Amino acid sequence: MRFSSRVDISAPNPIAAAEAAAKAQGTALGKLNDSNPTRHGLAPALVPEVYTADPRGPRIAREALAAFLTATYGCSEAEEETKSEAEPNTEPVDPNRLYILSSTSEAYSWLIKLLCDAGDAVLAPKPGYPLIESIARLECVDTVEYQLQFDGSWYIDVAELESLLDDPAVGDRIRALVLINPNNPTGSYVKPEERERIVTLCRERGVAIIADEVFYDYTLEPFAGNARLAGERRVLTFALDGFSKMLAAPHAKVGWIQVSGPADDVTEAQRRLDVIADDYLPMSDIIARDIPALLDAAGSQTDRVRARVRGNLATLHRLLDADEHGLVSVLRAEGGWNVLLRVPSVIDENELVLAMIERHGLSGQPGYFFDMTSNGYLAISLLPEPDGFERNVRAVLDTVNGLVG
Repeated sequence: MRFSSRVDISAPNPIAAAEAAAKAQGTALGKLNDSNPTRHGLAPALVPEVYTADPRGPRIAREALAAFLTATYGCSEAEEETKSEAEPNTEPVDPNRLYILSSTSEAYSWLIKLLCDAGDAVLAPKPGYPLIESIARLECVDTVEYQLQFDGSWYIDVAELESLLDDPAVGDRIRALVLINPNNPTGSYVKPEERERIVTLCRERGVAIIADEVFYDYTLEPFAGNARLAGERRVLTFALDGFSKMLAAPHAKVGWIQVSGPADDVTEAQRRLDVIADDYLPMSDIIARDIPALLDAAGSQTDRVRARVRGNLATLHRLLDADEHGLVSVLRAEGGWNVLLRVPSVIDENELVLAMIERHGLSGQPGYFFDMTSNGYLAISLLPEPDGFERNVRAVLDTVNGLVG
């Protein structure tokens, strides 16, 4: 596995080496220059804890998160398939393989620093949310698009991925493949057969996988056999998740990275990722102390949101089926919070949204926001309260039918 040259992992100076040796032997050294006020009775009453400066995030929070992930998800299906019959069916998530940080956006930034030098590239899906391209650009890294295809359902064209990885013009610069599982806005999960081929491609070419799984639990109309990429052991994998989607709480800025893969690659990756995490400082103890309680609420909150989006999807199907004009349809979404509506391509997408603003005081995101390859798409959220969601759908139908009629 190839890593960027921007992370300084040079040998420590003699003092740092001696300190590390003492720590490994269980010897606690005093420090003349210890300027951590919480070690000297100066912590404020509102934040009484001793600051440990653990770059991966406070240990107690990572242990709580590891226990939650183990109890909720266990290990991935890919791990199950590679276990011997003598091994248990589940494997605890190791808190040492977790990094807690402020958001999955920050996680993308850290991982691009870890894997890419300026001018390198990451593979990112289209249609897709433009966040990855924007973050990569801030890191002076290119994004190479791979196109999701639709044939009654969305799928990854693995042959195209292979062609891009083998392309002399770009292949040698590609350091990571981003998989959104399920993707936004298409709602498509990574299928089992796609996963097998992708893992093989990445392993053979030394390309890491960044798996964004923030919407994973929000199944809508899935196919059988989907699985998290978190815990994938056959290729270096960084799985991203967080409270923003799990708790439907974008203001609860907690995200995490779970590192997995071949042992040597994981060790080397974490050696470098620790440097990045340390430079950016660990998550605030004020936030971290609430993580166990937030994890306790995660199950019921996810259930609540899942019921909302599934109920609204059922309403959407009902309203589309009942519309006498039949001009609007919905593309199958396997998971997530959003779906794509298909409208007549003779309607310009900008014209459609501007007409909705004029007629109903309602704006929206047309397909070109997500780099759809053709005209005639509109994203719609499944999160609004049922009455509001029905009004939104009826506004779309009224506008489309008015423009075509």
